[in-house]
Amino acid sequence: MAEKREVYWHLPGLCYFRLLNQVLINTMKDYPEKFREGYRIGSVYGTIPGAIWNGGRAVFGISNKAEIERVLHTYNQYGIPARFTWSNSLLEEKHVYDTYCNMIMKLGDNGLNQAIVNRPVLEEYIRREYPGYKLISSTTKRMTDTKLLAEEVAKDYFLVVLDYDLNRKEEVIRQLEPVAGKIEILVNEICYPGCVKRAEHYREESRSQLEFDNRTDFRCPNHSRDNRTFEECMKRPAFMTTDEVDRYIERGFVNFKIVGRGLPQQFVLDSYLYFLVKEEHRDFIRRHMVDTINQLMTAQRSMAKR
Repeated sequence: MAEKREVYWHLPGLCYFRLLNQVLINTMKDYPEKFREGYRIGSVYGTIPGAIWNGGRAVFGISNKAEIERVLHTYNQYGIPARFTWSNSLLEEKHVYDTYCNMIMKLGDNGLNQAIVNRPVLEEYIRREYPGYKLISSTTKRMTDTKLLAEEVAKDYFLVVLDYDLNRKEEVIRQLEPVAGKIEILVNEICYPGCVKRAEHYREESRSQLEFDNRTDFRCPNHSRDNRTFEECMKRPAFMTTDEVDRYIERGFVNFKIVGRGLPQQFVLDSYLYFLVKEEHRDFIRRHMVDTINQLMTAQRSMAKR
């Protein structure tokens, strides 16, 4: 019998879904037999609010040093990397010296944490100033040309996140099999294949973050605020079923990314249950996680009143 592979799942909501993620981590420890065999949390990705290096989605606000340390400790205490989503596609050299972003990097510079990058100017800066970070090539590069993709994979990245438009391109997947361990695959992307507005959307989110402008209302032809549920996501052409994931694992692909930034917590919880939990145990794990979250939130509110 072939040896069972270790499979790594990269979860959203570094800050925003911190409570949900912490409950998931502990539930996996307490009930390992109810989760799919060999599955591990490879990282939790996202950003600290207000960091101008953030890309993919603009996140506003601010966090103080103590709060950032608590976020990092939430994951690092379990040996799970925090992965900063530094994929702003409009960064220039002047931006790499930002005090707030550099403080975040210094606080997380322990050899465990990671950074997703898009712009060469920031990538070169991180390699020089923070060599302890593993770097991941971002899907926001929209790299769909097979020649450019091969060149990207050959570079010194820990992982390359595959553009979701390539998930089912058999000739591409076959080409990547020899380096499958270096590829990360989005499994529940909510966007439609071949979206002509996707790169423009990334740029607009990047501009919003740099200018702290939350008034932007990007008009996406495929977006519907009424269908932001996991059930609707499963109907989207880019969605990968658990059977498809299994087939990719058999071919050597062991890094999978769950989408969730900017989406409702219920969507993220449903995604975790579908991809990580054995089907016969999903109802039990759902009840356990929801009850635990509610108990923790009640305790937090009680503490806040004292």
